[in-house]
Amino acid sequence: MSTHAKRERLLLADLLEAAGPDAPTLCDGWRARELAAHVVVRERRADAAGGILLPPLRNRLERVQAEFAAKPYEELIQLIRTGPPKMSPYGIKQVDEAANTVEFYVHTEDVRRAQPDWTPRPLDRVFEDALWARLEKAARLLGRRSPVGLVLRRPDGQTAVAHRGAPVVTVTGEPGELTMFAFGRQDVARVEVEGDKEAVERLRESKLGISM
Repeated sequence: MSTHAKRERLLLADLLEAAGPDAPTLCDGWRARELAAHVVVRERRADAAGGILLPPLRNRLERVQAEFAAKPYEELIQLIRTGPPKMSPYGIKQVDEAANTVEFYVHTEDVRRAQPDWTPRPLDRVFEDALWARLEKAARLLGRRSPVGLVLRRPDGQTAVAHRGAPVVTVTGEPGELTMFAFGRQDVARVEVEGDKEAVERLRESKLGISM
């Protein structure tokens, strides 16, 4: 049975291939080529990938990522499609599912939604629930830099507190859209935002999420 992470991996590879190396993405300063290099380095170069979260290692990460971005684009796509090397922790199904489901979903949307004619992609309920489960666990981390209180809410009423504070802004949407919002893609997330007008504006201009 195909996992969510595997499905999103293959979709991401297909989209990157179809878009071409110079296609825009939602990641600041990254074309499709740089995004592809990031994905490959993250799961194949543990010695550099630490720079994603640790500032002291950021220079090394950027150097290694630039080296991969200079490789033939078709090679990068194939490395994404075939997955991590056998000895990588990402090669374990459970680890792959836990670490890559959201990663690949967000980056797939980074490619899709950078196109002017993009339309929402319908997600099945099982996948929506999987995204919500991960969002609930990561909400506090993703919303830690919110300048206002932040509550994420599904249409069915389930909520996750991403940041405690006042005034409170409530963001309502399907889990896939809430995921995009919480990962800093506020401008393209199809959600309803309720709260004080000034607070809403501050939230939309804030830097939510984490580096991916």
